[in-house]
Amino acid sequence: MEFSASQIAGILLGEVVGNPETTVNGLAKIEEGTLGALSFLANPKYEEFIYTTGSSVCIVNRSFSPSKPLPSTLTLVLVDDPYACFAKLLDMYSQMTRKQAAIEQPSFISDSAQIGEGLYLGAFAYVGHNVKIGNNVSIYPNAYLGDNVVIGDGSVVHPGACIYNDCVVGKNCIIHAGVVVGADGFGFAPNEEGEFQKVPQIGNVILEDNVEIGSNSTIDRATMGSTIIRKGVKIDNLCQIAHNVEVGKNSAMAAQVGIAGSAKIGENVMIGGQAGIAGHLHIANGTKIVAQSGIPNSVKKADTLMGSPGIPIDDFKKSYFGFRKLPYILKKLQELEQRMKELTKPNE
Repeated sequence: MEFSASQIAGILLGEVVGNPETTVNGLAKIEEGTLGALSFLANPKYEEFIYTTGSSVCIVNRSFSPSKPLPSTLTLVLVDDPYACFAKLLDMYSQMTRKQAAIEQPSFISDSAQIGEGLYLGAFAYVGHNVKIGNNVSIYPNAYLGDNVVIGDGSVVHPGACIYNDCVVGKNCIIHAGVVVGADGFGFAPNEEGEFQKVPQIGNVILEDNVEIGSNSTIDRATMGSTIIRKGVKIDNLCQIAHNVEVGKNSAMAAQVGIAGSAKIGENVMIGGQAGIAGHLHIANGTKIVAQSGIPNSVKKADTLMGSPGIPIDDFKKSYFGFRKLPYILKKLQELEQRMKELTKPNE
């Protein structure tokens, strides 16, 4: 699909500098732009590429002032926030390329399932008993929806995702390939013989609206009640959310984060990759946890934590500086110890 610079400016409430009739039919990074591509410049360190880019249209900040001549083929669209505006265009592009409504065969839909308008259901997908699917939902091939699952309007379930029985997915959620929502929590109790007895997991998982779950992440069902992922949460690939966890709205976590059972994560919390959070604790709203940190205790006040166990990042940096000096300090201590021995050695 083709758009002119003036049409793009209209969508973004921007201003055209150059030829308003210049057209684009694709998106590209500014350093890789070619004729007919739309790019954006938000980070000043990439400014050098705008003077050599082959893109036809580039979205820039209203305050942008070229320090060199721009390519004669380049038209600018001036906006308040180039990154946000480009993200808006990407979202529009994604919406336009979504699968059209269709039910491919072979697939299975239970007679008791309730299906909204505009459903795309890929081949080999399974829709169980009493499932409720809203309007304009896309469910890709080999996806599984267990009995009593609810999928809200506009949500997308990518290939191979598995949503166990009784789980609820809100509106405009995105569940990527290989995600498992609602598998049993890790609940076992040793019996008199020391063998592990499975504790039945009879709860469910609730994803509120606008949640996105990255590929191959897992969210376990509650032992009782619900594991809850609040509105707007973003979870990267390969994350593990255990039973009865609650993640507050608009929080985000990078790949390989693990959250143990019954932990309560506040709102607007950011968790770096490979961080681990122990069970049954609370993380305050607005907390930031640096990658590979371990959090064994509750965080009562918002802070940026680093290390294992996680401590305030400034304290960690000071401690790390001291840790790096340990070999030097130990060497000096050994030298002093040897010197003391020599000084205290009896005269022969």
